[in-house]
Amino acid sequence: MQKAAVVLTLIGLLLTIVPLRAADTLPPTLDDATFWRFIANFSEPEGYFRYENLLSNETSYQTVIPALKRMDEPGGAYIGVGPEQNFSYIAALEPKIAFIVDIRQQNMLELLMYKALFETSIDRAEFVSQLFSRNRPPGLDAGTTAQELFKAFESQTCDSRLLGQTLQRVNERLITQHRFPLADDAQKTIKHILDTFCTGGPQIDYGFVNAPSNLTAPSYADLMNATDGRGTNWSYLANEDNFRRLREMQLKNLIVPVTGDFAGMKTLRAIGAYLKHHQAAVGAFYVSNVEQYLKEEQKTRFRTNVSMLPVTPSSLLIRFLPPESTVLEPVRNFLFKGGSLFHLLK
Repeated sequence: MQKAAVVLTLIGLLLTIVPLRAADTLPPTLDDATFWRFIANFSEPEGYFRYENLLSNETSYQTVIPALKRMDEPGGAYIGVGPEQNFSYIAALEPKIAFIVDIRQQNMLELLMYKALFETSIDRAEFVSQLFSRNRPPGLDAGTTAQELFKAFESQTCDSRLLGQTLQRVNERLITQHRFPLADDAQKTIKHILDTFCTGGPQIDYGFVNAPSNLTAPSYADLMNATDGRGTNWSYLANEDNFRRLREMQLKNLIVPVTGDFAGMKTLRAIGAYLKHHQAAVGAFYVSNVEQYLKEEQKTRFRTNVSMLPVTPSSLLIRFLPPESTVLEPVRNFLFKGGSLFHLLK
């Protein structure tokens, strides 16, 4: 009888969160102090990962976007991990706020670098020019496709003068204008990232810095030129609308990068508490293949953390299954696997 009562109570609690997204009170913008407070207060100590993931290696990341678009309405919250692939998911799903959680502090700093580049670029061509420290070729406009965009930059080489200008612009934007208290080490990390993108250019891939050599790893250009397998390119640089959507969110401080452990006791729980306070639900949680690096006890803590996120029946986990598959799973299915409900009581 007691178990039955617990099950009924849990079902009741789950059903009560269905309308949350329609009534959320998420703010339309965050001021700089609040944005930084999220980074400082939601973050956990940095953890270790053996590779320097400056970009994705997932060629299949777009294949699930049509299904995501059918199952997910604009609004609510997005949570993700890693660097640039999140931008394409955010552009497609149009959440009201996004949190990007990664165990590497370098990822948080890379996303702050991206934030400055979005904010100081008027269009995709200027953004690519700044990201890779290459002079902007003539003739690029709003009608330029992603393929044409990256093809135009093929003949351009790393320009050290432009690199210096971009680094100065990024620091001025983050430190002087936003007043984010970036320490010297953080500034050095951002410089290292920009240096690396300058050296590698649009053909940089996942293994460029220190990952094992992999001839099949897609380049940055490949990732931006990919499609969903049905002929549609959903990348954040596929068109100006996608880019502008991301730029507007960056200008409003609505893409928040934090340093956190999926199995930690703080970050995901703090995000969940914030969303619950604003009666908002998570629409999609991109977890990549992080779970394969978790030990059994860590997987249990991760499941507990996910159970503390407000969700709806349509809330989805986005998983990458190496080597070339991306799949979706309803969050509730994940929480009820094996018939276990104790995680929802934590």
